[in-house]
Amino acid sequence: MNREGIQKLLSTLPESPGCYLYFDQKGKVIYVGKAVNLRRRVSSYFNKEIKDVKTRRLVDSIADLKYFVVDTEADALILENNLIKTYNPRYNILLKDGSSYPYIVITKEEFPRAFLSRNVDRSKHYIYGPFTDVGRAKEILKVLRETFKIRTCNLVLSQDKVAQGRFNTCLQYHIKKCLAPCVGYVSLEHYREDLNLAKQILEGNATNLLRTELEQMQQCAEQLQFERAEEHRKKYELLSGYMKRHSVSSPELGDLSVFSYTEKEDFVFICMMQVKHGAVVRIITDAWKRVLDEEKEELFASIITDMLRKYPFPSQEVLVNIPLPWSFVGERKTRVTCPLRGEKRRLVQLATANAERYMRDRITREEKLNPEQRSTKLMKKMMQDLSLSVPPRHIECFDNSNIQGTNPVAACVVFRNGRPSRKEYRKFHVKTVEGPDDYSSMYEIVTRRYSRVLNEDGELPDLIVIDGGKGQLHVASEALENLGLFGKIPIVGLAERLEELFFPGEQESLYLKRNSETLNVLRHIRDEAHRFGITFHRLLRSKQQIKSELDEIPGVGVKTREKLLKQFGSLMQIKKASLEEIQACIGIKLGRSVYDFLHAKSVLQQLVQQ
Repeated sequence: MNREGIQKLLSTLPESPGCYLYFDQKGKVIYVGKAVNLRRRVSSYFNKEIKDVKTRRLVDSIADLKYFVVDTEADALILENNLIKTYNPRYNILLKDGSSYPYIVITKEEFPRAFLSRNVDRSKHYIYGPFTDVGRAKEILKVLRETFKIRTCNLVLSQDKVAQGRFNTCLQYHIKKCLAPCVGYVSLEHYREDLNLAKQILEGNATNLLRTELEQMQQCAEQLQFERAEEHRKKYELLSGYMKRHSVSSPELGDLSVFSYTEKEDFVFICMMQVKHGAVVRIITDAWKRVLDEEKEELFASIITDMLRKYPFPSQEVLVNIPLPWSFVGERKTRVTCPLRGEKRRLVQLATANAERYMRDRITREEKLNPEQRSTKLMKKMMQDLSLSVPPRHIECFDNSNIQGTNPVAACVVFRNGRPSRKEYRKFHVKTVEGPDDYSSMYEIVTRRYSRVLNEDGELPDLIVIDGGKGQLHVASEALENLGLFGKIPIVGLAERLEELFFPGEQESLYLKRNSETLNVLRHIRDEAHRFGITFHRLLRSKQQIKSELDEIPGVGVKTREKLLKQFGSLMQIKKASLEEIQACIGIKLGRSVYDFLHAKSVLQQLVQQ
């Protein structure tokens, strides 16, 4: 992709948190970055002058880019960390040395301890995290220690050594921050029970403790013990904050390969995520074009096998977003699962979101780079769906608008290549129809429109769309037949309630899929005709409503009317004014005409009433 292609891609990027990867000409990852807003962050590299030499060199080396969306900024931080360690990009200097975000560690000793560590041994510890905010991790650990009195010493404790009396109590016990398991003041069962509660909280199951903290906070506040209430509030907020789990890192999951399948027309879009020790270390999105009419399950299984061979990874399990008829895939016969809930389901949903985003962005990018290709594809689809002989590049749609027969109008809107051509829209006053008669109005407007086109040797449309059902379609077809155009121009009716299509001479209607591009275009032009006609009708109604009695007086125009209303305030006050007052406002001759007209009308109304 050249620089021009990258510039066109920028406007299609999502405004979501995520990570982005820059590639050089050889397809090698040279930089991994994170962003709260992907579009704004990535665009900043290309839409402003860069003064830093190293950053300018990076931008000059970019030949392509990819990105992955996540739920939160914290997830983006973790994913960035994992991707940097996987690809070891040239221009990333932070996090490249193997440093990592901290974990909360609980040891697997007889009397376990809890502490923070960046280097963890999964065989000796239970680990929870990583934490992108070190301060928050320390606060969580502090809350756990204060709540469950977890020991902080480095003593190697065992029941035998405690029974032998080898240890003494320390300061932590005397300030009530430890239960002193070293001298047997707490049993092993009770100590481990508290540790299990701490583990549940770190795993995200803190519901009972949260409820207790909230109740104690409210009780202390009612008893005016505001300092203790504040302590409980802090504990509550810390624990509830930890309940917001990261979807890109969950240590208990192990090593997984996650695949998501999405399809559109002839293309299949796949997102593969490789998860090592619960952390996402690689994300790959790609597209395949269907060659044969295969079942999607067969095609998906073939793609998974191919990608597992191309990107080898010691997966314990393969997660997918659609059920497969096979229990194992790949050369290593890895077990396949379609999870329905839990952490694994969240990973699958993340992969699906990336696959769908990749699909939408690829389509948008192709439309921007080659709009004619998109138009040609749409025209071919519409020809196929509507059984047309030529592509409907020029479509015209008609709609009537009136309220109980008042101000009857009609609208004709024009679409070219599936998009509105507003300069060609036309408005019509219905002239020959009295009262609310949609059929006669439709006949008149279609006749007037194409009589003029024929007389002026204008361009006829490739397709006519009528907003309505069989009745409106029938009278429009009659109008075309009288003009000698029926059979030369395809015509369809689109009924609004069920979105069904009617064709002349056919009893059965046609139903297209709700997400059909053809139906979307027809709905768009129908709605546009409705909007355009309603707007014109409202304009006429509003003009009629503001029409004044003064407009009936010969010689009185807009400026004179405004002058009188500004001087006297209302029509009633003008009628009450004397001849001299009116003449002083607008002149002697015109003032006499206005005075005589208004008073003659008043006298006539009085005679009628008598």
